[in-house]
Amino acid sequence: MLCTSCRIRTAVTADGRCTFCSGTRPAPPDGLMAADAVPPGESGGRLGSPLGLSKAVVVLLCAVIATDLLAVAAGLNMRFLLAGGLDDGFLAVRLDEADRADRLYYFAGSAQVLTLLATAVVFIIWFRRVRLNAEIFDASAHTMRPGWAVGGWFVPFGNLWLPYRVAAGVWTASARTRTDGGGRTVSRAPLHLWWAAWVCWMLFGRYASRRYSTATLPQETVDAATLVVASDVVGIVAAVLALLFVRRLTRMQGERAALGSMPMSAQVARGGRHLA
Repeated sequence: MLCTSCRIRTAVTADGRCTFCSGTRPAPPDGLMAADAVPPGESGGRLGSPLGLSKAVVVLLCAVIATDLLAVAAGLNMRFLLAGGLDDGFLAVRLDEADRADRLYYFAGSAQVLTLLATAVVFIIWFRRVRLNAEIFDASAHTMRPGWAVGGWFVPFGNLWLPYRVAAGVWTASARTRTDGGGRTVSRAPLHLWWAAWVCWMLFGRYASRRYSTATLPQETVDAATLVVASDVVGIVAAVLALLFVRRLTRMQGERAALGSMPMSAQVARGGRHLA
């Protein structure tokens, strides 16, 4: 059974939490104490503020939302035009109206692709930055190496869960700690909702696009256009949740960095506690 707080480690306490989240990590053998922390510059790790990158991601996500709204309008316009022209299985629409609808639809789709690509690049750069920071905060919170913060997005099928595993470790390590060295319980709802919406949009969007590109009959085209509009709506929801996730995690890292850039285990050791 996984820990009810971090969903990464095995639960060991009666309330279903792991040793890290419950603050019950055992002392090392023979009374050994954790060594003093090495300053980040000497250990090879270095904290970097993700604030600027997060602002860029937020702006780009707003652009994604705007282009998705335009795509919804273009899709509905196309759908109503086609549906209104159906007559006993045949399609009869004015050529100039069809041309305008097609141009608007193409423009909206092109804008979507461009903004999505730009957002993906900056988001992955931000994601890598927060993962490197999280390695300094608590290296034990992660089940995957830092390189997966970038590589995980490009693994076929694996990109449905690998980035989530990376994000889960970053979330745990970035949670602001208590003065006794334990982890503060932070709701993981922003993480879960963002990832669920992202996966739904990616799968549903591909299905809707395939239906639209393979439609041959007029009614099939109308039905496929409806699916594409629905996928754009899901994309808007996913973008909003991604925006909230980025803002929340960036704020958490700022709070954690304010406690000191050294690992929390070392901070506790300075206070005389024995750590695993």
